[in-house]
Amino acid sequence: MEKFPRIRKIYLYLISLVGIILITIGCVKLIDLALKTYVFTKADVYYEYPMTKPISAIEKIGAITYQEPSKAEIEEFNAKQRTSQRQRTAAESLALIIVGLPLYLYHWLTIRKDAKTDKEEIIKS
Repeated sequence: MEKFPRIRKIYLYLISLVGIILITIGCVKLIDLALKTYVFTKADVYYEYPMTKPISAIEKIGAITYQEPSKAEIEEFNAKQRTSQRQRTAAESLALIIVGLPLYLYHWLTIRKDAKTDKEEIIKS
């Protein structure tokens, strides 16, 4: 029937494994994101000292004065950073699941169909 049935079977199992791995990684990342968002709310808070801003520069003298950012600016920056990181994680996780699920389902269903066909051929013999 087929020229290389073992190679085909190995290929189907390997690609199914890759699909399962992608789905697993995507689901783990989504669960991690949910836990960080709703349970461990301080898990993704990063404390950074913001840079100072120059107020004025006098080039001839070489003196530059700086103004420290306000607490509101720091909090706004940190909130935007957390939101963007969460969205990146969610997008990456969903992409892994969207790619992995069809990859796994197609190859696994092909394996099941081949196994059923092989079983029917054995019964007919």
